[in-house]
Amino acid sequence: MTTENSILVTGGAGYIGSHTCKRLAESGYTPITFDNLSYGHRHAVKWGPLEVGDLTDAGRLDAVMKQYKPQAVIHFAAYSLVGESVRDPGKYYGNNVGGTLSLLNAMNANGVDKIVFSSTCATYGIPSEVPIRETTPQRPVNPYGHSKLAVEQMLADFDTAHDLRHVALRYFNACGADRDGEIGEEHEPETHLIPRILQSMTGHGPGFAIFGEDYPTPDGTCIRDYIHVEDLAQGHLLALRYLMAGGQSEQLNLGTGHGYSVRQIVDAVETVTGQKVDYDIGPRRAGDPPELTADTSKAKQVLGFETRVSDIETIVANAWTFHQSVINRN
Repeated sequence: MTTENSILVTGGAGYIGSHTCKRLAESGYTPITFDNLSYGHRHAVKWGPLEVGDLTDAGRLDAVMKQYKPQAVIHFAAYSLVGESVRDPGKYYGNNVGGTLSLLNAMNANGVDKIVFSSTCATYGIPSEVPIRETTPQRPVNPYGHSKLAVEQMLADFDTAHDLRHVALRYFNACGADRDGEIGEEHEPETHLIPRILQSMTGHGPGFAIFGEDYPTPDGTCIRDYIHVEDLAQGHLLALRYLMAGGQSEQLNLGTGHGYSVRQIVDAVETVTGQKVDYDIGPRRAGDPPELTADTSKAKQVLGFETRVSDIETIVANAWTFHQSVINRN
């Protein structure tokens, strides 16, 4: 069996992967989700076939490639918990680096020469400048960031050796949920700020704490660049189209170029929900820089990328709607 316009999406049952699958399907592609379901959800695969498998299973991966003959790969499958990566670096290097090596070998063996890679601003570590440009030195401070940077280097080497072209998308804080309410954030455990706040408000998660209020920022809390997951999905589609049109390998930031502090996010949640957010103040987390915001000018120049729904009110409103639907579903 082959599928016209098929795109292999590793980790397509996960948060950003599932939103990208929906966007691909809307644009005439058939997303083939390849996921081991360790963190992804079977019910989030709605827009194409699901092939359950692990990237380190070379035989399974090769069989799926031969069955669907994908035109390209969009690669999300990775472990992404920073704290866990510090405690168990072998898990992160084995999956994120070893799994990607298996994927690249399978692509090379099957003549698939285009890949969009889900990278991260964590490769910059504590940045030497803000906003962060693609030329900002990459100095990761944890095994998760190191594993993603190692994959970027592997992609460059496979491009040199095998003409395997890539776009590495270094994105910032993914957030929000599908505006149709079909999919959203369902991490276990949940580490992202907005769903942590919402879970604490409804009693479906632990109490919420702000980690540090003595940073050199206007209100003392960390500033981050929050980008709606639908805008991220659109960025992956644009990167795919860029490669399909013959574009050469690139590394691009995806963000909004604007930062919000943790207290500003709390204020936005209170405004959107009409409810008070109770929180404690905890100590700073090791390695948390005061501010991470993206310079997105290169992505705009290369891909024509612009955010459309990443205003903070839309992000919080969509997350709140989805969170309530999960409560009702469960």
